[in-house]
Amino acid sequence: MSIIEKLQWRYATKKFDKTQQLTDDKLNTLKKAFNLTALSYGLQTLKLVIVKDKSVREGLVELSYGQRQVADASHLLVLCIQNEIDEKDITMHFDTIKTIRNTPDAVLEPFRNQLKSTIESMPVDKKIGWATKQAYIALGNLMTVCAVEDIDSCPMEGFIPKALDAALGIDKLGLSSVLLLPVGYRANDDMFSDLKKVRKQLSETIIEL
Repeated sequence: MSIIEKLQWRYATKKFDKTQQLTDDKLNTLKKAFNLTALSYGLQTLKLVIVKDKSVREGLVELSYGQRQVADASHLLVLCIQNEIDEKDITMHFDTIKTIRNTPDAVLEPFRNQLKSTIESMPVDKKIGWATKQAYIALGNLMTVCAVEDIDSCPMEGFIPKALDAALGIDKLGLSSVLLLPVGYRANDDMFSDLKKVRKQLSETIIEL
């Protein structure tokens, strides 16, 4: 299928086949796709928590307003942001650039100082909002890769973040969950899988200047 056909095939899966599991290769593809997401400044201040244990996920259904996809999917992906973003993240980023590209300090230093100044002057609430937007970029990337790989997914905002963080111990890692993405394979009796997509015409959503 073409990429457009894959995106037509994709839908927010309402019912997963509990018996089907992602292979290690498929899961590794999603891990790599997350890691390759284009993020602002190249800073990777996101973390992806992958929950496989079904007994653990059963306990998260109530925290997700009864949405069974959390437990019935093959895996649950939890997109998290760091509670603190500071100079350490910038130092680590530029050290990595130097290691991988062997870029001279003379070239890196102006950019390092500029980014440091930008992050230091950003209020905490703005940092959290900025990081959360980055999580949505990663979510979109993962959903597209899922479609290409014939993996079903269902993006979720409907859950209680602080309670879920405590249940998974994410809070102790200095992280906060912002999005959930159950992934796996649709059930044969999911009535929503065969419904036609409802979208506006291109002429209503695209403006060409």
